[in-house]
Amino acid sequence: MKKKTALITGITGQDGSYLAEFLLEKDYDVFGMVRRSSTENFERIAHIRDKVTLVQGDLLDQMSLITVIGDSQPDEIYNLAAQSFVPTSWTKPVLTAQFTALGVTRVLEAMRLAKSDARFYQASSSEMFGKVAESPQDENTPFHPRSPYGVAKVYGHFITVNYRESYNLYACSGILFNHESPRRGYEFVTRKVTDGVARIKLGLQKELRMGNLDAKRDWGYAGDYVEMMWMMLQQNEPDDYVVATGENHSVEELVQLSFEYAGLDWHDYVKIDERFVRPAEVDLLIGNPAKAKKQLGWEPRVSFEEMIKMMIENDLKMVQEEIDAGIRAAGR
Repeated sequence: MKKKTALITGITGQDGSYLAEFLLEKDYDVFGMVRRSSTENFERIAHIRDKVTLVQGDLLDQMSLITVIGDSQPDEIYNLAAQSFVPTSWTKPVLTAQFTALGVTRVLEAMRLAKSDARFYQASSSEMFGKVAESPQDENTPFHPRSPYGVAKVYGHFITVNYRESYNLYACSGILFNHESPRRGYEFVTRKVTDGVARIKLGLQKELRMGNLDAKRDWGYAGDYVEMMWMMLQQNEPDDYVVATGENHSVEELVQLSFEYAGLDWHDYVKIDERFVRPAEVDLLIGNPAKAKKQLGWEPRVSFEEMIKMMIENDLKMVQEEIDAGIRAAGR
């Protein structure tokens, strides 16, 4: 039986690296699309670098996408690439729209022209709900995005629906709520906290500056969520699903738990800094994953507490290695 082939845009990101691992375990041939850059960062996929095929393409360049899909002939396409950091979308709204909104159209158009029988997954986001009309949010909750990133994701979501309905493509979206891991970027609040706690614990930092501690999120584990992406493309008919835990936790809970795991009292170290408060805040996001559970049998396995502990342990190890490397360098 012929091995399946998958193409992952954004393979060097958190989700892309976990998804690549997952698909390799399923015996897929995995192609990962990367942008040509003078500062390439393959850290998250270093351990599987020799098992995947990296190809150059760019969400801003239509012809490169047609070439990548035409050459790799994937059975499944996972579009995870985007400008995905909400605060940056305020300072670079046009660039965010080019990558996160129009980039989806370019990938879909390339698929339509070069491999129309492929199955397409679009990474939609809970940020599309924004100023929520109801809680918890499900597939029928109206979108009211509160950032340029959220607006761009709404476009990406609906253009996926449009191509599915207009061209009869197998195209679906996973509306993923926040999902974290030790591979999360340092600019995201969970990693900012766990890395900050590790640096405070090991004497490299004296305080942690935070924005809105009252904001609540539905936080899951990225390793669980990539399985759901794959499951969505194995169904007879394409459909859209909310992927969430159905629980929410405040940023303050995240902070408190992280400091507790390190044996510290967060009140002694956390300072509120207005610079980290968004122009338009999303106060409460909590997903209802009932459809995913009922139709696909998907359940998150890793709890919020387990995930934060995993991240703290990883960051304590990484910061200690940083200290040791510095000591070694100084001793030369």
